[in-house]
This record gives sequence, C-alpha cells and structure tokens, in this order.
Amino acid sequence: MADASFEDGREVPLNLGALEEEDLKVISSLIQDAVFPATEMSWRASQRRFALLLNRFRWEDRDAAERRGRAYERVQSLLVVDNVLRVASQGVDRKDKDLVLSLLAVSFEPGEDGTGHVLLTLAGDGAIRLSVEVLEVSLRDVTRPYRAPSGKAPDHKS
Repeated sequence: MADASFEDGREVPLNLGALEEEDLKVISSLIQDAVFPATEMSWRASQRRFALLLNRFRWEDRDAAERRGRAYERVQSLLVVDNVLRVASQGVDRKDKDLVLSLLAVSFEPGEDGTGHVLLTLAGDGAIRLSVEVLEVSLRDVTRPYRAPSGKAPDHKS
C-alpha cells in the first residue's frame, strides 16, 4: 500500500486574500489566462467594490492532472477588489455584450499613503485600472471544477 500524498487529500475551493503586493502576485498567478464575458464585470460605486466572475484555469491542479492523465479543469471564481475609488478601462468595448476577455495578470502600482492602482492586464492590449484607497483583493472559487472546454492547458505560465 502506498503512502498518501498531498494530491490525494480532499480538494477545497480557493479562498484567498491579498492585502500586500506579494500576496497579489499569488492571486495573479492563479488567475492567469482566466476568461470572462464583459457582462460579468461589476462596479458598485456606493460599496466601493469591483468584481469579476472569472472562468479560471486551475493552475494549482495542472501537474496532478498531467500525472494522472485526467482532463484539465477550470472553475468559476469571483475576483473582488474593495476600496475602489475610480474605474477606468482601455481597449474594452463595454457596449459589446458578446465580448469575452482574457485576463493575463493583476498587479498593484503603489501610490502615497497606501493608495494606488490595481491593474488588470487583458489580452489584446486591454486593461482595467482601479484606483484604490488601500489594497484589498480576494479570489474565491464559487463552483465545482469542470472539464476545460478546450481540453488543453493555456500555452504559457509565468
């Protein structure tokens, strides 16, 4: 009988938070190549909250899937940025209800006294810039994983 491995443990949905730039790098690596319809972006100015419902590739499961010869997976996740003062976008046609965007990275550009900008870099030279009073980002899986429709892993991983 073989010893149990970490991969044999019960899977639990991701539920991560970032209050510092280093923490945000972990979230960025997990949402790389996530896709979402433009209609799944929401900014609630009165709550100072910006949210995206993403279909993210499960990078944390890629190696186990390859070792076991099973399908790659995606999962729907909610990416939430709190303390948002302003939202600006470039290269995003918000009137196009059929537009599907691909998220490449999320980063933080610090300003003065804890303020700054959370930058969501999109494929095709698009970007969303969130002016924040303080960095507070969360990523939470909200569905069970499902088979990646393409059956493939994205081309790259930084």
